[in-house]
Amino acid sequence: MAYPTISCISIFFLLSLSITPSTSTCISESPPIPTPWPHQFHSILVMNKSGILQLIDLWYDWPNGRNFNIIQDQLGKLLYDLEWNNGTSFFYTLDASKKCRSAQLSVGILRPNWLDGATYIGQQHVDGFLCNVWEKAEFITYYEDIVTKRPVHWLFYTELLM
Repeated sequence: MAYPTISCISIFFLLSLSITPSTSTCISESPPIPTPWPHQFHSILVMNKSGILQLIDLWYDWPNGRNFNIIQDQLGKLLYDLEWNNGTSFFYTLDASKKCRSAQLSVGILRPNWLDGATYIGQQHVDGFLCNVWEKAEFITYYEDIVTKRPVHWLFYTELLM
């Protein structure tokens, strides 16, 4: 029994017709959405405030409504910052000075999906990571690793309390 033969060019032409989108269909890729934070996590951050370096040990606990930062200045001071979801924050030291003060802010700790509604501004390389980048409420630019979805870098445009 003889089978009809089709040339490679014909097969390529038939395949290209079947996968070519019509001009009336527009395929657009929507921008990525920031990954919500886990409800509890621990992170170590390096902060540079205009040349003042700090190492921050961050403990985030959304279910219990608290955020705890242990802030170590590069050349000395160790500050504890306990923040509650009701907007109350306590700043204290455990050294000889035993300083303590509180602050009442209009908002509590960041909710896990605090980046909802952020504006996607593209991708950038930061510290060796390719990141998706968002801006939120004209006060933060947030960088998330595109592979692991973990935070890599963020910039706040406000003065810090201490």
